[in-house]
Amino acid sequence: MLDKSIPYAEIWMSRERELPVKEQALPKGFQFTFYQEGDEREWAAIETAVAEFEDETQALDYFERSFAPYTEELKQHMLFITDPSGEKVGTASAWWKKAPNGDRYPLVHWVAVKPGYQEKGLAKAMVTRTLKTLQTLEDTSPIYLHTQTWSHAAIRLYQKLGFEITDKKLDGSPNLDYQKAMGILAGLKI
Repeated sequence: MLDKSIPYAEIWMSRERELPVKEQALPKGFQFTFYQEGDEREWAAIETAVAEFEDETQALDYFERSFAPYTEELKQHMLFITDPSGEKVGTASAWWKKAPNGDRYPLVHWVAVKPGYQEKGLAKAMVTRTLKTLQTLEDTSPIYLHTQTWSHAAIRLYQKLGFEITDKKLDGSPNLDYQKAMGILAGLKI
């Protein structure tokens, strides 16, 4: 869940693609699945549940603009976790972002676990699986992750998994929020 009680600042993190990844097992009864047609509603529900969007309609609009044009790629890149009843409760994508110069950068994207399922190791398992997927599907290093100060609890996890906060965006341009973000995180002792 996003902590919107603190100021917002954009954060970019990176991790060398070649660093080893130790996959984490899911708790008993949980399993990974990849995107199938129709899962956009599940994605929207998960992302809305963690306050990334105000409502599912807004989330679906984003999905249509950003993901829907890549139906075949979604089947290999967008990961879900289902609970023992089959409900999708978490998602992350092994995605990419294109820079203005046309270069493609691997990106851990839209990591979210529904409230009530957090702090069970699902996010860690999902991020490690996403990293393994990027190591297989992409050949560019480093792997990037875009987040924000509102996700300070997740930042600790990302750091444990080898990500480091960087003062640059993935295209090498400066992150103008870097100093602000570092000040906020220092106040939170991260």
